[in-house]
Amino acid sequence: MTVYLNGNFKPIEEAYIPVLDRGFIFGDGVYEVIPVYSRRAFRLAEHLKRLQASLDGIRLPNPHSETEWTSLVNELIAKNEGEDQYLYLHITRGVARRDHAFPQPPVQPTVFMMSSPLLHPAAELLASGVSAVTAVDNRWLRCDIKAISLLPNVLLRQQAVDAGCAETILIRDDKFMTEGAASNIFVVKNGTLLAPPKDNLMLPGITYDVVLEIAAANHIPVEGRKIGKDELFTADELLLTSSTREIMPITTLDAKAVGNGKPGPVFARLYTLYQNFKRDVMRQP
Repeated sequence: MTVYLNGNFKPIEEAYIPVLDRGFIFGDGVYEVIPVYSRRAFRLAEHLKRLQASLDGIRLPNPHSETEWTSLVNELIAKNEGEDQYLYLHITRGVARRDHAFPQPPVQPTVFMMSSPLLHPAAELLASGVSAVTAVDNRWLRCDIKAISLLPNVLLRQQAVDAGCAETILIRDDKFMTEGAASNIFVVKNGTLLAPPKDNLMLPGITYDVVLEIAAANHIPVEGRKIGKDELFTADELLLTSSTREIMPITTLDAKAVGNGKPGPVFARLYTLYQNFKRDVMRQP
């Protein structure tokens, strides 16, 4: 695997950072995940826009222009194997003595990128759906920042793993659903796709946006609003979306069937439309 670190492409075995990097010490940084189809970064401009929003959120100047990022991303894709990949971008505030306050004067940010194979959801999981559990959303109030300090998400996702499930769906203040520990969640009720609002309590997903665009273009009713806890548990269908898992049906929640316990018609239609979108938009030269 070839990675990028602070201006150089090198084998991952040769990539090191100092122990005083603020990402290591404080989790002081942000990240981005970009899927690659047929060696083309998917919605790169939108991902870079979200990266900029995260950098703005932690008051860290962007180390590269959009043109420079585009060049680096394309070179990293070319240096790694696989037509379909996913890229991980990781930017920290840099190396400085341990002090909570920002380094003064500012230091050079640490910039790291790597590529991994993009594995598509297994056909049997798409046919049967996956299971999820619920948990209290006990994270901070700036979930719209794609921060590298992901310990709350790690612990919440592990609850799903411990239960033999694919995801943990988060409930804030015992009132409304926000998202998954590592995904966005849609609720389907009476044929309408319910989408939680893009506010400070949810990471604005790029795949989330694509699903809403596809739904609007194909006359699938959509309501963007807060989704009550009761609506989650009485959903006809639940959908999970992320850059690496695309769209997946959740058919069991807290050991109880969602709807009739099988992937529903809205999922089936959106999944087909999404695959068509990949073929016609993502994979075209």
